[in-house]
Amino acid sequence: MDNLTDFQKSVLKMVRKIPRGRVATYKEVARGIGRPRATRAIGRTLNKNPHLNQIPCHRVVKSNGQIGGYALGAKKKIKLLKKEGILIKRGRVINFSKIFYNNLGFR
Repeated sequence: MDNLTDFQKSVLKMVRKIPRGRVATYKEVARGIGRPRATRAIGRTLNKNPHLNQIPCHRVVKSNGQIGGYALGAKKKIKLLKKEGILIKRGRVINFSKIFYNNLGFR
């Protein structure tokens, strides 16, 4: 993580906290790092995540429950989420509100 900006480091540190079998939104990650309007920058940072095996950026989804993008493609993201027991139907997380890991969990 040496050549990352402080912003990128804070995003990856926050995303690392999302537990297996849960999802957070780009918006909640942005709020969690104190940059509530930086949702697109969150997405760009996660798309360039240099540590895919250590930082579970596949657990970050859109606020409406849609999967969103992933550096290795949406199919891979869905596969990873399903492997963690998250149900996906037509590109959306099922029972989104039950597995949503909100900003309160980041503190």
